[in-house]
Amino acid sequence: MVLIVKSNIKKVVKDLDKEHSVSSVADEVGTALERKVEELLENAIKRARGNKRRTLQARDL
Repeated sequence: MVLIVKSNIKKVVKDLDKEHSVSSVADEVGTALERKVEELLENAIKRARGNKRRTLQARDL
């Protein structure tokens, strides 16, 4: 499953890094970020299910 577009990670890091202290992003960042997002969504699904809702909402995150 691909949730994270790896080519966008560097763009976002550049936008967020106001001090311009990070010049590159390792390939493993994309994989780790993908795992974090999947974990976040799995927990959100459990929360929605626990609240007897079929709709995943921002507050579940």
